[in-house]
This record gives sequence, structure tokens and C-alpha cells, in this order.
Amino acid sequence: MCGIVGYIGKGDAKTVVLQGLEKLEYRGYDSAGIAVIKDSKIMIEKKKGKLKNLENHLENLDLESHIGIGHTRWATHGEPSDRNSHPHFTEDMSIAVVHNGIIENYATLKSELIQKGYNFTSDTDTEVVAHLIHSIYEGDLFSALTKALKLLRGSYALGVIHKDFPNEIICTRKDSPLVIGLGENENLIASDVPAILKYTKNVYFLEDGDIARLTADNVEIFDKTLVPVEREIKVIEWDYEQATKGGFPHFMIKEIFEQPKSIEETLNRRIHDGIIDFSDVLTEDEIKKFNMIHIVACGTAYHAGLQGQYALREISGVNSLVEIASEYRYMNPFVDENTLAIFVSQSGETLDTLAALKEAKARGAKTIAITNVVGSTISREAHKTIYTMAGPEIAVASTKAYTTQVIILQLLSIYLAEKKGRISKEKASDFIKELYSVSEKIKTTLDNVDIIKDVAEFMKDKHNGFYIGRGVDFATALEGSLKMKEITYIHTEAFPAGELKHGSIALIEPGTPVVVVAMQTNLLEKTISNIKELKARGAHIVTVARNSCLEAKEVSDEFIGVGEIDDVFSVLLAVIPLQLLSYFTSIKKGIDVDKPRNLAKSVTVE
Repeated sequence: MCGIVGYIGKGDAKTVVLQGLEKLEYRGYDSAGIAVIKDSKIMIEKKKGKLKNLENHLENLDLESHIGIGHTRWATHGEPSDRNSHPHFTEDMSIAVVHNGIIENYATLKSELIQKGYNFTSDTDTEVVAHLIHSIYEGDLFSALTKALKLLRGSYALGVIHKDFPNEIICTRKDSPLVIGLGENENLIASDVPAILKYTKNVYFLEDGDIARLTADNVEIFDKTLVPVEREIKVIEWDYEQATKGGFPHFMIKEIFEQPKSIEETLNRRIHDGIIDFSDVLTEDEIKKFNMIHIVACGTAYHAGLQGQYALREISGVNSLVEIASEYRYMNPFVDENTLAIFVSQSGETLDTLAALKEAKARGAKTIAITNVVGSTISREAHKTIYTMAGPEIAVASTKAYTTQVIILQLLSIYLAEKKGRISKEKASDFIKELYSVSEKIKTTLDNVDIIKDVAEFMKDKHNGFYIGRGVDFATALEGSLKMKEITYIHTEAFPAGELKHGSIALIEPGTPVVVVAMQTNLLEKTISNIKELKARGAHIVTVARNSCLEAKEVSDEFIGVGEIDDVFSVLLAVIPLQLLSYFTSIKKGIDVDKPRNLAKSVTVE
């Protein structure tokens, strides 16, 4: 949630911060603001709405400075407005603060500060931080912040400047990501890497509790005990151009079309000389030891987990359980040293997933993170990490991160099956060949989008609809339904195909759209029977199935065919038309597809 950018150096801070915020607007876009120090004064400008509103406002203002902090907001406390926008500041304009996260005890602190005579001008929790630092300040900003942190409860990434310290930025993090970019005679802070790639690929990923002091030519980092520490410099492998649209009208469609390449790179990362290798993650003794696998995630990653559960059961014969991260640690999960717990998160910063991971570790489980972001918090907290090779994913609605997560879980299932002696090397090799065929089959779907555009034309004026499927197709239906909700605002629900008739079929009336995923050959006859039940009540049926499935084509109003593939891996083909359908429907409705309302890319609050 929210985007933070800070700059100190030889360049113009306003320009650098605004350019960085543009790259982070996917993290929050209901308001934006900037603070710079100029002529020993802090100058702050903030605007409700998209970043462009702030940029237009600043066009004729002189904010030239060598130091500045900025923020794009995703509201948690207080409605989107100019006054609730960040940066927040003290009444005497001596301190400015940008914040990502939630201060859980802000109400108590606010009451105490009001009693001391402090006046509040916003409804946010963040303003408390500025006044709290001010109340402690005795001439040393770093010392005041460290003392203030002892009084804060909750999650935060903070960037702080003070008018009396025009040559330094202080920053810190707890449960919210913060990265430091190392430039030449300039340094930066940001809540995500894309904001700083134009200026440097060398970064520090701050760890929980770290506090850093930045000047133009130096970075000092202290751990939570205030002991100076050396963090490893990480070099970002992807570049600034990869984080731009590359000729596509939106990031989402660019990322949909990048899936064949992302899948190939993810496969190549784990397959060497035709053999799957996870030896860096799991030893053979550990594989023999585990009697249960938990997969824990949120949203789209949870749906990837459901696909992983199916593959683990079908291929490996391993008992597995998939849980929503926000529920996991409150359900007293049965976890011990014989449990393998896998945590899936695109950003590696999903707070609910991180909290669940810590719970599993505390109970003795071996933990593995599956994430797309090197150096993310989840990759540091887990015992081992498996990286997807999706590359930067900017659109809020996840596409290529999802398919690469599914690939990783399917590869892991094959690996475990072979190590346990459940399948032969020859069978594993056949599975690998099937997975390598996925990219070309996806390209075929991407080359034939006209039928999907026609379905989108029908969908754009609908207010409600259903997605159904049986077996693993139901998990694909869940993901398709979520995509439609996320970026078109059309209310859809997903059901197992046989469950719709147990009550919800009462909502079917002439013209109600029902998207059917029918890829499982052993369940096809039953799925077609469910289609007929819906057709008899006037539903408009859109079916995704194999091109060869004539039975499904005959009973459907719209038919979207995909290539032939093993049932287990068919989910990778079936999801592509569903991603495209939500994208084109959103476009036809005139919605900003990359920045859907109320959503943010990285959910770092509970």
C-alpha cells in the first residue's frame, strides 16, 4: 500500500521524486504529495486524486531543492483529500513525514499529544508520528525518531526530514518494505524498486527495525538495537525499460503477453539438463520427513495455491492444505516440525502472509517462500525462497505472477513425486515436456483475441455474473471471477459447477452471463449437464475448453478454445482467456485498468 520516494543529492529533488512516484502509483493513487527543504524551510504541496493532479499543480511553483520526500496514498485512515494526503507535518513546519503502514495505537497517542497542546489537521494515523517526533526532539532528529519508534505500535515504513537538517533524510521500516538506492553523490529511498531504477540498480533492502541516515554521499544503517550494521548491496537484474509499457496501452495487457517468456524463464531456472532441481530448497531427508504441506496466501496467490494443492495431490500423492493467510494464524493450525509450509506472495510484502509465516515458524514448520521480488521481506523471513521469474509486474491485477506461481508449484509437485518414487524419471520427463509446450499454446491464444473482444462487448453492460468449473477448473474460475471484479467492477461469483443448483441458481434469469471452465476430461460430461441446467433457465454461456471439445461448443453461446494439454497443466491455458476477458471488458467500460478503484498492488496492512 502507498508509495514512498525520497531523494538527496546533486539533482533536482522535485523531478526525481515525481518520477519515482509515477513508477509507484500502482501502490496507491487516491492522493499524492511532496515536501522539500528550500532556504531552510520545509515546503509541502499535496493534492487529492491521481498523481497528475499534483504534477499540474506544481508546474509553476518553485520547489527546486536537493532534498525531498514524496508519497502516493492508498487510504486507510481518513477519506482521500488534500489534507489527509502525505507528507504530514508539524504545526511549525519543522518536520515532514511520509508513511506506509498503520499506527495501531495512534488514537491513544493522539489524545496524549492533544493534551500537550498539539493541533491536528488531518484524520490520519500518520500525523501522530510527526507530532510525536516533535514532542521528543531536542536538537537531534535521529535520536528523536529512535525514541518515538519505541512508542509506536503497528507497521511502518517512514521517511522523515527536518528543516534544521537540510542535508539528511532519516528512514526506518517495520513490517512494510523500504529500499535504499545507492547513487553517485546521491541516494534515494523508496517503497519499491521501480521508483529508483532510472538512477541506480544498487540497493539496500532494509530489514525489520533498521533505521538509516542518508546524506548525498553516505548511508548509515543501524539495527533495531541502534548498532551500526552493514547490509549487503543487491544489484537489480532487470532494468528501467522493463518496468515501462513497451508500446502496449496498459501494463496489464503487456504483462499478459509476457507470460510465455515468464513461464519459460521460470522453467529454465529450475530445470537443468531435463531434470527438475529444488535441492537448494529441500533435502531428501526433509522430503521423507514431511507428512503435511500447507500452502498459505491471499487473493490471486491463494488461487495459485489451490492449483498447487491439486498438483500435489494428483502427481505427488502428498496430503496438502490451502489456507487464506489472513485466517491462518487465527485458526490454531495443526503445524509442527513435520509440516512444510509454503507461503506465496507476488510482492513478498503481503502483511497477512508474513504474519502467517511467522506463526508457522514459531510452531516448528519448515517454511518456503514463493515470491517474485528478490530481497523482499518474505524471502528473508522464510527458511528458503523459490523465486518466480516473472519480471516486474506493475498492473494491480496480477497475471504473469500468477502463472509463474502455478508453474513453480507444479514443478515442485513433480519433483516431490519423483523423489518419493511415485513417478518414474520417464514420467517426470513427459510432464516437463508438457510444461515446456505451454508457452507456444498460450501464444496461439494471444494471437486470436477477437472472440474474447466480442464476449467483452456483451459483458460490459452486465452487473452480475457467475463463473463455474469442476475440480481444478473451479480454482481457475475463482481466479477469472476475481479478475472480473477487480478491474471491471462487475459483481461475479465463482462456484463448483455442481454447487450452483444448490440455491444460487435462483439468481439465473434470461441473459445472465455464466463463464464455464471445462478443461477436466473426466468431469466434462457432468460439466456439460450443468451447462444445460443453466441454459434451460436463460443463462448466456461462455465456455473455455479445448478446441476439440465439440460437446461444449454445441451447448455454449460463446466458445473460447485453447490447445490440448494434460489435465493437471490445463489451468495454465484456461486462465489466459479469462485474463483477457476481464481486460477487454474493463477497456470497453472506460476504466483505468492498471489502477482499479480501492485497490493497491502490495497489501502491507491487515
